[in-house]
Amino acid sequence: MNLKELLNNVEYRTLRGNDQLDIREVQYDSREVKKGDVFVCIQGYVTDGHKYIDSACKNGASAIVLSEDVKHVPECTIIKVKDTRKALAVMASNYYGNPSKKMKVIGITGTNGKTTSAFMIKSILETAGYKVGLIGTISNYIGNKKIPSHRTTPESLELQKLFGKMADESVDCCVMETSSHSLYLDRTYGIKFSQAVFTNLTRDHLDFHKTFENYYKAKLILFQNTLNSVVNMDDKYGEKIYRDAPGTKVTYAVDREADVRGSGLNVHSRGINFNISYEGKTESVNLGIPGKYNAMNALGSAAACLCEGIDLRTVKKGLESMEAVPGRCEIVTRGYDLGYEVVVDFAHTPDGLQNILKTAREFTKGRLICVFGCGGDRDNTKRPIMGKIGTELSDFAVITSDNPRTEEPMSIIDEIVSGVEKHNYTVVENRREAIKKAMEMAEKGDVVVVAGKGHESYQILKDKTIHFDEREVVADIIRELTMNN
Repeated sequence: MNLKELLNNVEYRTLRGNDQLDIREVQYDSREVKKGDVFVCIQGYVTDGHKYIDSACKNGASAIVLSEDVKHVPECTIIKVKDTRKALAVMASNYYGNPSKKMKVIGITGTNGKTTSAFMIKSILETAGYKVGLIGTISNYIGNKKIPSHRTTPESLELQKLFGKMADESVDCCVMETSSHSLYLDRTYGIKFSQAVFTNLTRDHLDFHKTFENYYKAKLILFQNTLNSVVNMDDKYGEKIYRDAPGTKVTYAVDREADVRGSGLNVHSRGINFNISYEGKTESVNLGIPGKYNAMNALGSAAACLCEGIDLRTVKKGLESMEAVPGRCEIVTRGYDLGYEVVVDFAHTPDGLQNILKTAREFTKGRLICVFGCGGDRDNTKRPIMGKIGTELSDFAVITSDNPRTEEPMSIIDEIVSGVEKHNYTVVENRREAIKKAMEMAEKGDVVVVAGKGHESYQILKDKTIHFDEREVVADIIRELTMNN
């Protein structure tokens, strides 16, 4: 593509060379640059792309797009822009033919519930006859085709490439988890969302955003570029989103009046029954995932689809036909006659842990046993809070390691324990042994909740990443315990 065409809708100055070059590909990683590429210098978490201009040129870059003043740049075309992240997003969209404009894009943001809501919306849209793409934490999808996901929301270049593949396969709608990181870092810049769904806002990612107000402002970005906002009015920050977001809004709630209202909630061990009411019509839904918070996710998902013109009966069918979402309140002991259940959940925030434990309590006949930890190199202020929640809301807790990353696991555990006021816990640093300890304790009627990693199939240690899928771990432990008995 011609460089000038690639820079369409980007404000720029040509400092050297000309903008009539033919460009092979767009790159922001100097290691990926080949002859004829354009290299865009963006700032990452730990380094700055401007430092790798020489490397990009040695690898054959024909043009460099930068925002900083650089003393020496090898012989090539130099383009200066105000913001290279925004420039990359626009250039990537141009390169792949502006693919997001060829489909409706529904964005979901919030601390918890993004993944479950994305799967719910996908199921409803497919029930209505649409071909659907999904971009999210667990995996990306084009229809039924599964594509590995490496982060909740990809960098803009990979994101536009994915949109391009969806457009090539005639996707009608794309459902997309939009993280606060991606919004703040302009990965979604330039995308016009058909619907923007707000689930909730609780403490998380303060290691990155520093303050809760910054975290909120990052989430708000999504609602400033959407045709319609779908807002949870049972969440106090939903009220703030409703006030601050421009344009049209549709609300949903259980405990307050709203456009889409949930009522008659009845939680059981295999799901939840509730009613959805909208514009004078009501449907009863039997959702295959337990928990009030999943009913809330369903209401937000329903609201987004109702705003797309899908009728309430189809919404009901779509929600009821959805299979369990991996690692989200997932009962991994189905098919085993143990007398107790083991639930795996991605809950890694105070609010998430509270939600899953309160939900599990509603269908626990015996004791509620919780296995949890906290990730390393992340917001450490939530650790004592989670320690208190994990021990207060369960009958017994096994505090363990999560993804320690570069931190010492026992140092993280000590911070968790600092918030504990009860004596109903033990510490087992090795996560597999912690899960085994909980299962050895479990008796008939008990429920074991393993919280923190959910769908993840790995554990990140200081010097390596190991395979660790908790569904496999539980199955192995069941075999061990059965053999020993």
